Amino acid sequence: MNGFSIKELCCLFCCPPCPGRIAAKLAFLPPIPTYAIVPEQNASTRLTPGRGTGVNRRWKLHLTDGADFQYTQHDLDNIEVFMTKSSRGNRIACMYIRCVPGARFTLLFSHGNAVDLGQMSSFYLGLGTRINCNIFSYDYSGYGASSGHPSEKNLYADIDAAWKAVRTRYGICPENILLYGQSIGTVPTVDLASRYECAAVILHSPLTSGMRVAFPETKKTYCFDAFPNIEKVSKITSPVLIIHGTEDEVIDFSHGLALYERCSKPVQPLWVEGAGHNDIELYSQYLERLKHFISQELPSQN
Repeated sequence: MNGFSIKELCCLFCCPPCPGRIAAKLAFLPPIPTYAIVPEQNASTRLTPGRGTGVNRRWKLHLTDGADFQYTQHDLDNIEVFMTKSSRGNRIACMYIRCVPGARFTLLFSHGNAVDLGQMSSFYLGLGTRINCNIFSYDYSGYGASSGHPSEKNLYADIDAAWKAVRTRYGICPENILLYGQSIGTVPTVDLASRYECAAVILHSPLTSGMRVAFPETKKTYCFDAFPNIEKVSKITSPVLIIHGTEDEVIDFSHGLALYERCSKPVQPLWVEGAGHNDIELYSQYLERLKHFISQELPSQN
């Protein structure tokens, strides 16, 4: 999220404002791509799990120095990448990390702003290993190796494509999928969770709506508002865990509180005292809360 001058705000909401313009101004900062996805040389085709007789091209992940990958080649070999297509015609880069063989849950992770899959890959490996989950993630349109440009409508189509890939390519059932959204990633996460039931939803530093970020005194949702999480979160029927830093300088702590109050099935939230927008993961209670939630609070398998 960015700060704005009075002149910029006036231009932003001029005659008439539209969600796409608000979304573009408030949210999207695609970084220079830190990876590429290329076809494997001399790789034979193979059957794709969950697709019957479908044949799947094999792809390889190439990381640049900007990815700052912290693990071994063996770990890198456990990362599968491929491209899928959204309903809006964009090619979406996807990444599946087998962190823990035989893990019950897979996190469908929608990352924050100004990062891509290459930069997140080390974090995903570390997180999944520690909380005993595999992780599936994707890049938004215009991020990383994904085509198109970032927009609110594309966010929703992007996560739909990711959800479909998790379900069909890997045959993972909704009751074994955790939807995890961080910052701007809470927007597609809330939208998808309001339409599909899953094991649980985790909202990390979430926003209530674009207008409420730009204008903190906003009390209602206008027709031209972007990212209206506040209007969708009550439709989520899965358990919802909200994590927010009390000193968040980008999305105020009040956003997390407001969403928590609107949830139909909230669990004990994690308010990280003193944490900002980008450092919650450095606090010990972050991993502790995730571990307890996943291992103790979710229904056991029949």
